[in-house]
Amino acid sequence: MAISSFSTVAAVKTEVKELICEYHTNPLGIDIQKPRLSWKIVSDEENVLQTAYEIKVTDQSAKGKLLWTSGKVNSAQSVDVTYDGPALKSMQRVSWQVRVWDNKNKVSAWSAPATWEMGILEPESWKASWITLGSEPEVKGSKPAQYFRKEFTTAKTIKSARVYVTSHGLYQLFLNGKKVSTDLFTPGWTSYKNRIQYQTYDVTSMLQAKNTVGAILGDGWFRGNIGWSSQNGYYGSKLALLAQFQITYTDGTSEVVGTDQSWKVSNGPIVFSDIYNGETYDARKEMSGWSGAGFNDSEWEKATITDQSKKILIAPQGVVVKAIEEIKPIKLIITPTGETVFDMGQNMVGWVRLKVQGKKGDQVTLKFAEVLTKEGNFYTDNLRSAKCTDNFILNGSGIETFEPHFTFHGFRFVKIEGLSAQPSLDQITGVVIHSDMTPTGTFVCSDPMINQLQHNIQWGQKGNFLDVPTDCPQRDERLGWTGDAQVFSMTAAFNFNVAPFYTKWMRDVAADQLPNGRVPHVIPDVLRQDGGSTAWADVSVIVPWTTYLTYGDKRILEVQYPSMKAWVEYMKARAGEKNLWTGDTHFGDWLAFASNRSDYTGATTEKDLIATAYYSYSSGLLAKIAAIIGQNDDAKKYAQLSENIKKAFQKEFVTPAGRLVSNTQTAYSLALAFDLLPEDLIPKAAKYLADDVKKMGHLTTGFVGTPLLCKTLSAHGYDDLAFMLLNRKDYPSWLYPVTQGATTIWERWDGQKPDGSFQDVGMNSFNHYAYGAIGEWLYRYVAGMDIDPENPGYKHILLAPHPGGGLTNAGVEFNSLYGKVKSAWKIDGNDFVYEVTVPANTTATVTLPSAKADQLTVNAQAMTASIKGSLKQTDKGISMNVGSGNYTFRYPAEGLKK
Repeated sequence: MAISSFSTVAAVKTEVKELICEYHTNPLGIDIQKPRLSWKIVSDEENVLQTAYEIKVTDQSAKGKLLWTSGKVNSAQSVDVTYDGPALKSMQRVSWQVRVWDNKNKVSAWSAPATWEMGILEPESWKASWITLGSEPEVKGSKPAQYFRKEFTTAKTIKSARVYVTSHGLYQLFLNGKKVSTDLFTPGWTSYKNRIQYQTYDVTSMLQAKNTVGAILGDGWFRGNIGWSSQNGYYGSKLALLAQFQITYTDGTSEVVGTDQSWKVSNGPIVFSDIYNGETYDARKEMSGWSGAGFNDSEWEKATITDQSKKILIAPQGVVVKAIEEIKPIKLIITPTGETVFDMGQNMVGWVRLKVQGKKGDQVTLKFAEVLTKEGNFYTDNLRSAKCTDNFILNGSGIETFEPHFTFHGFRFVKIEGLSAQPSLDQITGVVIHSDMTPTGTFVCSDPMINQLQHNIQWGQKGNFLDVPTDCPQRDERLGWTGDAQVFSMTAAFNFNVAPFYTKWMRDVAADQLPNGRVPHVIPDVLRQDGGSTAWADVSVIVPWTTYLTYGDKRILEVQYPSMKAWVEYMKARAGEKNLWTGDTHFGDWLAFASNRSDYTGATTEKDLIATAYYSYSSGLLAKIAAIIGQNDDAKKYAQLSENIKKAFQKEFVTPAGRLVSNTQTAYSLALAFDLLPEDLIPKAAKYLADDVKKMGHLTTGFVGTPLLCKTLSAHGYDDLAFMLLNRKDYPSWLYPVTQGATTIWERWDGQKPDGSFQDVGMNSFNHYAYGAIGEWLYRYVAGMDIDPENPGYKHILLAPHPGGGLTNAGVEFNSLYGKVKSAWKIDGNDFVYEVTVPANTTATVTLPSAKADQLTVNAQAMTASIKGSLKQTDKGISMNVGSGNYTFRYPAEGLKK
């Protein structure tokens, strides 16, 4: 591949930075025996490529002894290089460094050291016992939280100390009166019957000669209300704690302090705690100093040892939930009915921190809602049975502060009741929580409303990526719906680094998958094995594929391959020899638009058509995946299967004129995007799609069709219609909720109607990210940054801006595993200006729409004869290959779509 050179920067040294292991910086307590190592190369020089690397790993558990070196490896690989040294042991800590050689005949210095540390790899290494509160009070609904404590001494000088901890239920851990970590909702939500995570924390600096460890356990997902169960306790009826301190002394000896029957346990001030219904905290029951030394626990009972499995304990691969930011309310409202309501200005997920003063026994109640009625009153009907209420009972000690421990809410508005004085704006602070994903992508353009749409997409993701990709964060649901995650997966991967998040969640998809291959509707499965809907269960194939494309992650394909194959085989069994998946129950194009117009009966797409389309698509993806991971026989088998399904689809659902039996935008988008049509009928089908969009003047798609609609229109030459749909402000459209003041993506196109009334209370979330899948088109098409499937993970980048829709600028910056990628265009007077950043150790193909070589400048320099010779001129513009660096392309804007 010829690389155009525009270098104007003097040579500088190449550096290696940002070392990561399994997507984490200096991870503590992993259980992957051959972890993958990645690094970024930093250089201001253009066209920098790595030609070789060397890794050295030293054993920090053995005074820095060299454990393994790769030697000089002639390779451009700087992402996911597998450690290939001796097998590592439980709790072993290693340090690693890397240096690289580049194509400028330079070798870098060794990078700064990074580390990783193994967790507990064998069940028998757990010396601690599961413990619980034996005499738990019988109460209806959520039971009071359990408080555990233990005092112990350390008689020697400590070299290092770790605590390994998990629970049935959710836990918070304290040492000598301080929280061990800022992590929330630990140990996280997994398929608890198959996999329970434990966390590892470095407590070296927290230990003293005399120590007290304390823990609080709440119901959480384990035994709280979840998944519309008639009673709580889906996974079990008893909470339990497992904690093990591993203390190493400077004299070489070590000690284990773990949960056992010597621990004491009691209830405390958290008298009620539930994910859906909120928390009640009675400050009169506070036990001052309970997690510190000298507390009188004589009335606490001894912990009861419970026989629970340690074989299903795993180290986390995802990212923990944390409090990410804080928001102050923007105004205080007295509603027409006299309610006192705080407006946070943003539909958010988390809780509020309350500061209040009053008499002992006073109760302050906080209730949460996403919207107000058209009259301006507090509205909670769409929460269904979820009470979403926090109660704080004061102890009368002066100014008191309350934050819940084991619940979260989805809300913009907070109603406060029970105050003895007028509230003030500074009385509450919003605490925003979500999985601690690293932000990676930003999209901005010249239209403020589209920028607000992007804001809403990102906040919808933050609010719903809370350890699992939930459908909504507010009502009595909050489940890992597979269809929502599937359609949004690529947009999610642009906004944040979701590789570890998906890695963890996909393991649970496989764990909860039925023996016949059927994938449940929600993961973790709390709907009792209900599943098998097309487009929903296809998450088992599509999300690993998205992760591979975005991060070049081949291992997720290898690990999830049995699950993918099992799902395709399930579809094959349902379809039979006719290769048509018909007659089963599916969700179809969920929440597709239905109109009352006399010339339109609604956008109902036949479910059998959707099912067969996805059957072909997932089979084809499985064939590609099989080839990538070396399953060559399967690659041929599933490629042929996909082709056979395609032919059956054409025979069953396509007329000789290219019309589909379901004459809907979703049907055409599926058939075109999934390559299901004969080549000669593709233009005709694309025109049918375009004609329907023109006829209606708006989209008619639901969850399945919406992510494909604009992509498909643009791919077949109908940019004007795609931009029309984007820019539309009336219902139904992406911008209609923006005109209504939305700060997140809605579940329905008309969640709040133009007259201020609401849609069906049974299903009307105002924070539901599925329709935010339009973000993928904004990143990939409008801003022009795309992935090369032949060189995934942004090793080779496709940069091709598409101006239109009246925009005068649009751009994206994306932090890939190689470094920052930028694709930003603008109309500057009569010129089109395109700014590009390509990170070191990558290349890119840049396509400039309507450009001519004689009118083009790069970094303010005209094209030289040698560069012109490397350009590819087409009727659409100019294409060229470039290496790493920063480039500004400028040429006359005439001929470009406005």
